[in-house]
Amino acid sequence: MLNSLRRIVQEVNTARDLNKVLGIIVARVKQAMQTQVCSVYLRDHVGDYVLMATEGLQAEAVGQVRLARGEGLVGRVVVREEPVNLEDAESHPSYQYFPETGEERYSSFLGVPIVHHRQVLGVLVVQQSERRRFDEGDEAFLVTMSAQLAGVIAHAEATGTMLSVGQAPAQAKFAGVSGAPGIAIGQGVVIAPLADLKSVPFQTCQDISAEIDFFQQCLMAVREDIKGLGQQLEERLNREERALFDAYLAMLDDASLGGEVIAKIKEGTCAPYAWSEVILEHENTFASMSDDYLRERATDVRDLGRRVLAYLQESNQHCKIYPDKTILIGDDLTASMLGEVPADKLVGLVSVQGSSNSHVAILARAMGIPTIMGAQDLPYTRMDGRPLIVDGYKGAVYSDPGAQLLKHYEAIALEEHELVKGLEALSDLPCETLDKHRLPLWVNTGLMTDVLRSLERGAEGVGLYRTEVPFLLRDRFPSEEEQRIIYREQLEAFAPHTVTVRTLDIGGDKALPYFPISEDNPFLGWRGIRVTLDHPEIFLAQIRAMLKASVGLDNLRILLPMISGITELEQAKTLIYRAYHELLEEGFEVNLPPIGVMIEVPAAVYQARELAERVDFLSVGSNDLTQYLLAVDRNNARVADLYQAFHPAVLRALEQVVQAGHSQGVSVGICGELAGDPGAAIILMAMGYDVLSMNASNLPKVKSVIRSINMDQAEALYSDVMQLIDAEQIRARIAQTLREAGVSRVVRPLEEDETRQLN
Repeated sequence: MLNSLRRIVQEVNTARDLNKVLGIIVARVKQAMQTQVCSVYLRDHVGDYVLMATEGLQAEAVGQVRLARGEGLVGRVVVREEPVNLEDAESHPSYQYFPETGEERYSSFLGVPIVHHRQVLGVLVVQQSERRRFDEGDEAFLVTMSAQLAGVIAHAEATGTMLSVGQAPAQAKFAGVSGAPGIAIGQGVVIAPLADLKSVPFQTCQDISAEIDFFQQCLMAVREDIKGLGQQLEERLNREERALFDAYLAMLDDASLGGEVIAKIKEGTCAPYAWSEVILEHENTFASMSDDYLRERATDVRDLGRRVLAYLQESNQHCKIYPDKTILIGDDLTASMLGEVPADKLVGLVSVQGSSNSHVAILARAMGIPTIMGAQDLPYTRMDGRPLIVDGYKGAVYSDPGAQLLKHYEAIALEEHELVKGLEALSDLPCETLDKHRLPLWVNTGLMTDVLRSLERGAEGVGLYRTEVPFLLRDRFPSEEEQRIIYREQLEAFAPHTVTVRTLDIGGDKALPYFPISEDNPFLGWRGIRVTLDHPEIFLAQIRAMLKASVGLDNLRILLPMISGITELEQAKTLIYRAYHELLEEGFEVNLPPIGVMIEVPAAVYQARELAERVDFLSVGSNDLTQYLLAVDRNNARVADLYQAFHPAVLRALEQVVQAGHSQGVSVGICGELAGDPGAAIILMAMGYDVLSMNASNLPKVKSVIRSINMDQAEALYSDVMQLIDAEQIRARIAQTLREAGVSRVVRPLEEDETRQLN
């Protein structure tokens, strides 16, 4: 069945219409499993499960047969959320007879739930007249098919692709990870690579005749291109090889190919999307053929499709219109794509791929643009021109928001704007509690654009300068002098305040285009200090550049990432001392700066005391530490709900680190996202952390909250949360403290209980 499975999956992945997907599934599964019936039941808007496609039952029953949750065998599958496999279905107590289906002829029944994000969207069923129990292989095959179907159904429900023309799509929510905080309300603009058949945005056309003329002009242009290529290569190719160009021309002249596209355009679909749909269908037809020669023709169809699509899209690109409130959407957004949108019109970003550490996310935070990364379930090609809400706090995207949700988020955006203006008055005030406990607030930076915003908001230093950012912005390793200039700018901008410069931290989800690292499990692989210790030439050049940049300023601290043991620390320190002594010998008046390590892997937590004995400071990277403690990829939207920075295990690790560091008399700070959460900042302060480093946008909020409480309140909160057993309880206790202090709306304009009511 493996070959059957591959062919079905391939067909399903190229079909863009849910009706076509359902038709493919029921027909191919019936054939592959050699059963007499295959049917799909889907959940409707009231929660009933309706027969939506079948091969074997009466066609008239489609759309007519419906069962409530728990009703009949289909309803039993829904309730159990697992396969139901019966040899004699009629004898089962849950069996229910529907005359219109003609199913009385079938005894054997196997039904599996179609599950997406823990919700049963439907049931996939096979039946046959002979009494037999389907074996484990049959069950596994059907479960695999249901998994393929689940995502397609969820997308169709969310985007309204099954609705009649003229009906408005329903409000839908898609999960991702936060790339940059904030709220954006605007109109989706899909940006896709040219000539990518699978990424063409769905758009309608107003003037059908003009769209058909445009399509035929593009076909003619490609015909001329292919004729020209054939003539240029005529003397260099033999007759058989020249036949490829004749085949291309024949396909372009094929009335059925063009006719299918024109039929779709007449239905109101734009030419690029119509062409991509037809080509993908034909490509799939060839790819699924058993004959090797014919199967290879799929490549020719795809190549021809891209050539025509390039012409269809090129004209559209020249006249691309960006609305006043553009929310840019793409499969994998890049910095260059951001540059195409006028700055005064760009209000939000959504990327299907990528993470909170992607280059585009770093830029978005520097620019203050609410951003969602990793929205993998978002059917982005269907989002062009549609109203959207980006919730950069929660990592959520809402399409076609209803009036209630829209009104709610408009109020939040207004409150956020007023809040920012109100917090600006705090920039010159110290961060201290009501009873005068002082807590320095530093910032995390990566670009020079971060510097101005940080200083405007009252930053007292830099707890993390990400040196990988300048490396990402180049097509080669920056030279020692180029690095010196970059680091000097940071050090001068913040002088006399401390700037903590982290050595190159690549690997994981941060790969340099000119130094690719390909690994099956990159987060547990070659990253951070492991890379630079293996390449001392890179490490030494960077340390020399840092030391030179600090001459006359002496506000540099060096931070070593991903340290997992004493040996790595000692090796790194040896190289730092070597660079220092080399510069002294060369006549540079440099001072040896404080050296610290990041605590971001569990091994470092358990050796924090030994590490503290050998360095000048510790800095916790809470993002990676949480990820490694909980075994949850922090950039994976599918397990985003398991990434809990307030997990008791995380808090206990943070407590252990600060106690270990202070036992050796060294300063302990924290520079992950947790430091920028005002509620978490209260706990971290009570734990004893000496400095919190965060994104500049969070600094005023943290300062406002700290200035609204006293240490007794902070210590009471800390004492209570360390006794609680799950993150939800801890969040609730933090929320209580914030309400009592009158600052709950400062933390996050969107309240938890309001979110639940609106989802």
